[in-house]
Amino acid sequence: MIILNLIESEVKQVFFRYGIPIPKGVLVTDAKQTANAVGSLQPPYMVKAQVPVGGRGKAGGILPAMSMHEVEEAATKLLGAQIRNFPVKQVLIEEKLSIVKELYLGITVDRFNRCYVALASVMGGVEIEEAAEKTPKAIIRTMVDYQLGIRSFHALSIAKQLGYSGSQLVDLLTIIQKLYQVCVENDAEMVEINPLVETETGNFVAADARMVIDDNALFRHPEYRAEEAQTLSSQEALALKNNLAYVKLKGDIGVVGNGAGLVMATLDLLTFYGGKPANFLDVGGGATIEAIKAALEIVLADPETKIILVNVLGGITHCDEVARGIVEAIKNAEAKKLLVVRLVGTNQQEGQKILADAGIRALGSMEEAAKQAVEFAVGEKH
Repeated sequence: MIILNLIESEVKQVFFRYGIPIPKGVLVTDAKQTANAVGSLQPPYMVKAQVPVGGRGKAGGILPAMSMHEVEEAATKLLGAQIRNFPVKQVLIEEKLSIVKELYLGITVDRFNRCYVALASVMGGVEIEEAAEKTPKAIIRTMVDYQLGIRSFHALSIAKQLGYSGSQLVDLLTIIQKLYQVCVENDAEMVEINPLVETETGNFVAADARMVIDDNALFRHPEYRAEEAQTLSSQEALALKNNLAYVKLKGDIGVVGNGAGLVMATLDLLTFYGGKPANFLDVGGGATIEAIKAALEIVLADPETKIILVNVLGGITHCDEVARGIVEAIKNAEAKKLLVVRLVGTNQQEGQKILADAGIRALGSMEEAAKQAVEFAVGEKH
């Protein structure tokens, strides 16, 4: 499954349609356009790289600017750059907000309780992830019955717990209800405002915005089809093209397997032995040579991956086909990385011989393969 992450400017356009306040801004694709585009805005400015990933500020993707000249310099610096492995093709230039307080508002899916949950905190901005981890009580959690939705009493309770009263309470209550409406009507798995800024005039403005849509719901939202290809990384685009289930993780051990359960078990084993998986990649049942080759290409192309573990239990997937796909991918790969293979099942002997002829040893034990991959990863670090 590929999840569609909309970029900030796209989410803010959705917010605008629903009446959630956003800063005044313009979208630019060429630094030379800034002088004309920014003419209607008042300084100072914020120049923001438009990529479908969080943590842009820490990665240097958000730059302040005091003048038109500085705006052009910032746009020139960001356009064409890479922010967390995503190329910057657009920048959003906004009027800088006068900030009194930063809040956090979000709606996401609580899978354990099978419902939506509204999240809120007075610790918005870059502190929210740290707050959620170190002081979970700082996050206000409100379970939402999917049949009732967020009612005014839910939103009222959240606004009061955030410390607001009077007209500000009413404004905040309205934003919370509209945010839930955005989430449900767009089939979002998560929608958040971080930070929701309280300005010097006492108003609330969505300074930043994120929305994640499950691609299974895209048939109901043709308006997002164009964004799908733009917001995918090169690895995700290749996975989508080859009908592979791929999710990028934060480790350094690439994983390729057949079957979601087997891949999840592989991730668990790597973690158990002290390793950090770099991805989830399921080639599915009956994988062809081309699918295996594409899967290896995806993992090989990830610069953060140091070791690759291929774990295949052949049933309707034939081990000889898997072996041929591995050999093809390794032979044509630009980046050479250590490879650990566990290959058992249908046509096992043929597959292991194909790998052996290519100088690749296939293991029979999943535990042994996971241990070896972790050992190799530790060795690479030293």
